[in-house]
Amino acid sequence: MPDVDWIVEPGLIDYAEAVARMESHAEAIRTAGAKERIWLVEHPPVYTAGTSAKPSDLVDPGRFPVFRSGRGGQYTYHGPGQRVGYILLDLDKRGRDVRNFVHSLETWISEALLPFGIAAYAVDGRVGLWVDTPEGEAKIAAIGIRVRRWVTFHGFAINVAPDLSHFGGIVPCGLPDYAVTSLAALGRQASLAEVDECLKARLPAFLDRLADGALSKMPDTGAAGS
Repeated sequence: MPDVDWIVEPGLIDYAEAVARMESHAEAIRTAGAKERIWLVEHPPVYTAGTSAKPSDLVDPGRFPVFRSGRGGQYTYHGPGQRVGYILLDLDKRGRDVRNFVHSLETWISEALLPFGIAAYAVDGRVGLWVDTPEGEAKIAAIGIRVRRWVTFHGFAINVAPDLSHFGGIVPCGLPDYAVTSLAALGRQASLAEVDECLKARLPAFLDRLADGALSKMPDTGAAGS
């Protein structure tokens, strides 16, 4: 494994607590030389608003707690059955290229889903990962990041087996014309632990892409959250 802490948080962790811990560690990476970290968590049901969130996209504000987040993007949902990954890396030493970071993150997730028979892909102008379904394109993973003093935090959310009806309280990522899906909805019975192992196996390749500064062949999204 690369010289990066790989931490899987047991149980559910409150979103506000996770953000506080994440921001504290990001600051420690920059100011105290703390070790970089990949932190995998699962949250109780919560809606989070990114920096581009529109009030009208919060359709049912009383359904779950709402947390205004500093990440890029619009409204999204976190809850049980969804693997959330917080990526705390120092781009000062891995290449000051936020676009490459986002593209490399998309590639990492798409490669991790391949063993489950999921062919996820990026779409120009829509950050995140998408799959084809009989009803059309649907989103299987969201990405929302922030970079402060060249340290990244926030990250991604992969829908493994969440209650997809919970997305009904928002317009996910501000895209009313697109559905949200999951591994379970696509007929893939995978556990969070199995998804974690696939992510872990492909972590070195993700970090190598950052080190090489090589832009992914995936389409250029030109954004930092969705």
